[in-house]
Amino acid sequence: MTLDKFRPLASRMLRPFVAASVRLGLTPDAISVVAFLVAIAAGGAFYVAGGGSPVTPPAPSPVLYAVGALLVFTNGWLDLLDGAVARETDVDSPGGDLLDHVLDRYADVVIIAGLAAGIDSYGLGFAAVTGVLLTSYLGTQVEAVGLEREYGGLLGRADRLALVGIVGAISVVIPAVAGVSLVGWLLGLFAVVGHITAFQRFWGAWHDLES
Repeated sequence: MTLDKFRPLASRMLRPFVAASVRLGLTPDAISVVAFLVAIAAGGAFYVAGGGSPVTPPAPSPVLYAVGALLVFTNGWLDLLDGAVARETDVDSPGGDLLDHVLDRYADVVIIAGLAAGIDSYGLGFAAVTGVLLTSYLGTQVEAVGLEREYGGLLGRADRLALVGIVGAISVVIPAVAGVSLVGWLLGLFAVVGHITAFQRFWGAWHDLES
């Protein structure tokens, strides 16, 4: 289960957006920063949607889950766009790659923190975010030991963003299943499958290095 195999299709769909970005003079780094700001807004929307805001009564605002979902999809789209613009303008660089990856990790943390704080489930949020971060860490660490960067496994970043967006949208009409919020189920999935995906990437890299 990984959406990364659809990257070629996404690249074709991005072409009009790449052309527009180039005409507007947008740099890949600027797009990366905007993507991160969008992720912060998504985390904030999820926080308030769950009733976690300290400035309002603790009553869920399900419509804001839809807003958060839209912002998450936008973040994912911009995350693809910055790399495409870098390649189109031939400014792809190690520095830009570093900035992109750092901001992606912070975006992951902010989005999951917003989801967890919104339902007042910090322990589950901690388990989820460690799974997510270890998955991403293993993806780049295998490259550091001389192998190709790893995007595979059960749950890559594209899959996570898609699931967050889908759950956010569904939460507007179906906030809970079996007495547990959909967000709680999602965080539990990230906690379990995230660590499994990290181990998958580790095991695959270990096998490649030993063979």
